[in-house]
Amino acid sequence: MATSGARSSQLGGLGQWWGVVAAALLIAAWINKAAGPVVVASLSALVLVWCFFQAPVTCAAPVRGRSDGCRNNATGLLMGCHIRQHRWQKLKMLILRRRVREFCSGLFSDGKAALVTLAAIGSFLSGIVAFIPGMAVG
Repeated sequence: MATSGARSSQLGGLGQWWGVVAAALLIAAWINKAAGPVVVASLSALVLVWCFFQAPVTCAAPVRGRSDGCRNNATGLLMGCHIRQHRWQKLKMLILRRRVREFCSGLFSDGKAALVTLAAIGSFLSGIVAFIPGMAVG
C-alpha cells in the first residue's frame, strides 16, 4: 500500500523538531546560571548536531538549469534531499576548495536556512564561551 509521504511516527512528525527544544533549554541554561558549563556545552553540541543533520531546510544542491539549486526539502545544512546524488554534492561542496564559497552562500539562501545557520553559529559560540574562565556559567 502506498503512503502519502507523511510521517507515521508516534510524534506525528514533531520528532524532527527536538533541536528547537534543545535550543530553548540552552537559552534557559544560560539565563538560569545554575547549570554548569558541561550542561551548556552538551546542549550546544546537541543544537549544532540538529542544525547540521536534521533541521528542515531546502536542499539547494546545484542543479542544471536552475540558478538557485534544488528546491526539495532536506534534513540539515550538510545533508541533501532524498536524491542520493544531491547528498554527495552537498558534502563535496565542503571538501573542494572552489566549491566552499558556493556552499557558504547557500547557508543564507532563504529564511529557513538563515535561521538554522544562525542557530548553528550561536550554539557553536555558546559551547566555546561556556569554558572560558570569567564568562563561564555558574
